[in-house]
Amino acid sequence: EVMQKQAEHFGARIVFDEVTEVDFASGSPFRIKTYSKEYLADGVVVTAGASPRHLGVPGEEEYIGRGVSYCGTCDGFFFRGKDVVVVGGGDSAMEESIFLTKFANKVEVIHRRDELRAGAVLQKRAFANEKISFVWDTVVEEIVGNGVVQGVKVRNVKTGETSFRKTDGVFIFIGHYPNSKFLEGKLAMDEEGYIITDELYRTSVPGVYAAGEIQDAHFRQIATSVGQGAGAGMELEKWLAARE
Repeated sequence: EVMQKQAEHFGARIVFDEVTEVDFASGSPFRIKTYSKEYLADGVVVTAGASPRHLGVPGEEEYIGRGVSYCGTCDGFFFRGKDVVVVGGGDSAMEESIFLTKFANKVEVIHRRDELRAGAVLQKRAFANEKISFVWDTVVEEIVGNGVVQGVKVRNVKTGETSFRKTDGVFIFIGHYPNSKFLEGKLAMDEEGYIITDELYRTSVPGVYAAGEIQDAHFRQIATSVGQGAGAGMELEKWLAARE
């Protein structure tokens, strides 16, 4: 809200709508269609972000913000002295598990395989941390609670055995996907759908820039996205000035 007021103070106009279609092929001015209106824009900065992949199990959506989280850096503080579960086995899962040990009493990593996909250094740090334990060959089938998360129902993928594990929080790190589907065929992307930019946030179309998680698969932090957005805006301003 504070950031919105600051932007509006300097002349920005905030429109709450969703982009459904873009036309970048004809060059600037670009056509941007939303559910309610069509806009013409001399330049564009795409900041549609990325979304965490969900498990898709019962209880997950119900308990988001009440024990289910996709960001240890954001929510770890709220689990000080509590027990939490981390779902995943990649770099993000290990980085966040290690971070969560600063607050949580115990971090239990549930992974569907019998070995981690994370890099060797992260694995070594995680295995050496006495607060972190591992549950192998196991998937979460349901998140259970009563107003807040109280536990998870899990299944061993090799034996089929099911069990209940008590926990205060469930942190899910099974990957992200960029919110770029509406831009398919419009801008160059990598194999995962992240928009390809250069060091100045320029995309494959002159006058179209991208910043934040839609082009950054590495950091995924508000602070870095804000900085990238500022940089993209500055570069777009230079591009527009050069055309006058």
